[in-house]
Amino acid sequence: MINLKTIKPDIRYLEDMKSVIYDKKWLKTAPNRELYYMYRDVAENEKDFMKIIQNNLRYDITVLKPQKLGKEFNKTLGHDHPIVPGTDITYPELYEILEGKAIFVLQDSNENNINNIFAIKAKRGDKIIIPPNYEHLFMNYGKNDLKVANWISRSFSTHIYKPFKLKHGFSYYALRKFLKIKWIKNQNYSSVPKLEFKNPNNFYKFYIPKDLPIYNLLEQPGKLDFLKNPQKYNWSLD
Repeated sequence: MINLKTIKPDIRYLEDMKSVIYDKKWLKTAPNRELYYMYRDVAENEKDFMKIIQNNLRYDITVLKPQKLGKEFNKTLGHDHPIVPGTDITYPELYEILEGKAIFVLQDSNENNINNIFAIKAKRGDKIIIPPNYEHLFMNYGKNDLKVANWISRSFSTHIYKPFKLKHGFSYYALRKFLKIKWIKNQNYSSVPKLEFKNPNNFYKFYIPKDLPIYNLLEQPGKLDFLKNPQKYNWSLD
């Protein structure tokens, strides 16, 4: 068990998120505040940490508070990953919900046009793979803290945020409406298809145990090779 109280996180503030917030009226008077905490490159012990480095991986934990951003749920800024050298695809990522309830949004974009976008609801224990070429964010739509872990290649250290800041967010916003979610298109994109909905725990035929924490994959790091060399694998769900 990783004790986050002993680790200093990077903090995302409301001030950092202004460009991607839907509710501009609320934003005008909202005071700056802490929205979520990013504990990057963590491990349960020094031995595990060295093994993570030797396998060119990184394990992170992100914690989102159960607060609202005006009409929206608290969410991450949203990001993309760099392209794997020598290929035309980006690095993938593997997530797990450790606590709380999340909604992930994944979109495949081509400048102003969205080729595909889908949302995934996930709860504790659920896993989500971000396939190559999909930008992604997640939000806390529960009443308690949302704690999310991820595995990713350590071949890169910088995420890509600028396109979403320029477009004022992803191509759909999730607004809270009573006990339901109202999805609103972002008009800053030229073409946005209908939002699809998918289930968590689609593993693209990778050997990921559904009922075990993804941290345990450190015991068999070869199962995470798809995060480092995605060009070697078939990403079809068929």
